[in-house]
Amino acid sequence: MSGTTTHCPYCSLQCGMVLTPGRGGRTLEVTPWEGHPVSEGGLCRKGWTAAGLRGHRERLTTPLLRDRASGELRAVSWDEALDRVADGVRAVQAAHGPDGVAVFGGGGLTNEKAYQLGRFARVALGTSQVDYNGRWCMSSAASASNTAFGIDRGLPFPLADVERADVLVLVGSNLAETMPPAARHLDRCRANGGTVVVVDPRRTATAERADVHLQPVPGTDLALALGVLHEIDARGAVDTAYVAARTTGWEQARAAASGWWPERVERVTGVAADEVRALADLLAGCSAGRGSAVVLTARGAEQHAQGTATVLAWIDVALALGLPGRPHSGYGCLTGQGNGQGGREHGQKADQLPGYRMIDDPAARAHVAAVWGVAPRSLPGPGRSAYELLEALGTDGGPRALLVHGSNVVVSAPHATHVAERLESLDLLVVCDLVMSETAALADVVLPVTQWAEEAGTMTNLEGRVLLRQRAVAPPDGVRSDLEVMAGLAQRLDAPGEWSTDPAVVFAELGRASAGGRADYAGLSHERIAASDGGLFWPCPDAGHPGTPRLFGERFAHPDGRARFVVVEHRGPAEPVDAAYPVHLTTGRVLAQYQSGAQTRRVRDLPDTGPFVELHPMLADRLGAHDGEPVVVTTRRGELKAPARVTSTIRPDTVFVPFHWVGANRLTNDALDPASRMPEFKVCAAAVRA
Repeated sequence: MSGTTTHCPYCSLQCGMVLTPGRGGRTLEVTPWEGHPVSEGGLCRKGWTAAGLRGHRERLTTPLLRDRASGELRAVSWDEALDRVADGVRAVQAAHGPDGVAVFGGGGLTNEKAYQLGRFARVALGTSQVDYNGRWCMSSAASASNTAFGIDRGLPFPLADVERADVLVLVGSNLAETMPPAARHLDRCRANGGTVVVVDPRRTATAERADVHLQPVPGTDLALALGVLHEIDARGAVDTAYVAARTTGWEQARAAASGWWPERVERVTGVAADEVRALADLLAGCSAGRGSAVVLTARGAEQHAQGTATVLAWIDVALALGLPGRPHSGYGCLTGQGNGQGGREHGQKADQLPGYRMIDDPAARAHVAAVWGVAPRSLPGPGRSAYELLEALGTDGGPRALLVHGSNVVVSAPHATHVAERLESLDLLVVCDLVMSETAALADVVLPVTQWAEEAGTMTNLEGRVLLRQRAVAPPDGVRSDLEVMAGLAQRLDAPGEWSTDPAVVFAELGRASAGGRADYAGLSHERIAASDGGLFWPCPDAGHPGTPRLFGERFAHPDGRARFVVVEHRGPAEPVDAAYPVHLTTGRVLAQYQSGAQTRRVRDLPDTGPFVELHPMLADRLGAHDGEPVVVTTRRGELKAPARVTSTIRPDTVFVPFHWVGANRLTNDALDPASRMPEFKVCAAAVRA
């Protein structure tokens, strides 16, 4: 194969691609990696155009420092920029202590950078204040999976397993637009005789490819799951042998679901009682090994103040049917960001250490401290979660300096106007990025860093498959990697230990730090992954281990080997609609853009439509709104003016706004899930006017 094999820089599918330099290395040609086990030679539009930032006129290629007199950013040398950061860190910590400095990472960072960033925060800075934007991706599913199964791996089986399911239920997923090459699995499932069910308030491109589409009121997926569990039990379809042998807590979960008869579910969710019964009938036919079924959740179900409980309710359904651990069956989460899985496994989250160890576990602290060559007592304890960290910036007792790697929080955070105000209150804001993002534009120091084609590193996709990105081309002059940035700062801050800039060396250290943890990478190396046929699955505890494509075949990860049913109750959205704000607002993605759009909005070959407001014709008529003409959406936090898209594919009581542009997250609610600390991005009360 000519060219360099690597993986797409965007979503968690991590499609394989081949990069070939052109025009003196300034440009890159992208071709699919034929035969790749995940993408099978497929790429979406974003993947095909992923090289669009190579040589882009907006690419940052020199450090920038904000002049204290003029307030303008000016070009400086790397030494001057790093000296300014180190001096600023020392000054803040002298006045406010180690936690005066915070670190904010990203789910797009490689495993090596995510690992090193967590180490840098705790060893070089000594701060507990570190988290990342993956907290807003699948933290609710992670919290639920840890509770129910004792381990969090988005999919405990390869994605292709869903093709063999007799019933496939997707709750809050629009994978036909968010990860288009994965949609072929839906088509193959149907071609094999399976039934695909999509639960979504909008009739998306994914729902169009399904056999059944249920349209609940936003924020009511939990009630729907309770109704399905009630009906499965009423039919006598619970796999009692599986429940007795492999689970605990069934009777309590059964009692909690007993009051959710279909007519009550209909009143809460808007899903007809007969549709609830029909879904239960489909799933009941797969109980006790009579058939196979898979339940998958995504952000639509998870980005709620009850996101963890919602996922647990659907896991309860899967456990009652005896699905997890059986062939072509089970529960899984469709991860969003490219390294949303690996990014949280190795130390970016406020409460975790590498290998998915918990930072308040003395044994975990001792193991990781030994790898890092420091005393366990020197490691800080758990810090604030992502939004709570941002909310605390510049306040009494909160961080006064922030280092941002791979995140554009001014666009992606909920209640974004408030977040921007907190950033502006800091004594020091440092942003590492490829381009001048909305967050970088507020920074005191901007550091230009490498993009995916210019560096090597591993990513862990939605299946728990660890993949290797290989460097295809040298970065532009003046650009450094995040590993080089951390090494330069660690040296200036007199941090103990070695701070390698070689991704393979850092990955080997990550393996040692993760050894024996739930996410055990000890048997992996760059060389071994490169020699594999499309990556290796964790856990992989030693070099002779083949990896673990499927979990739960014999036992779950709790000490007793059993999965947990968990009692959950539906409370509804944190902010219900009322007379002043009578419409549900929900947010999501569109096909051509990714995350905050900092990269994709700058790719010429991707259409940049700007934000829009999707609303039903009945609502449009009531407002006097017309397709293509501006409407104003208002919430208790802000307002957005954007063109209307009038469509019958959305509920009449709901409007949809994509979040890739500044504006959508000025509206969203910052209410947090009590377990995962996930903000309630997916529903809040809104008013709309023409």
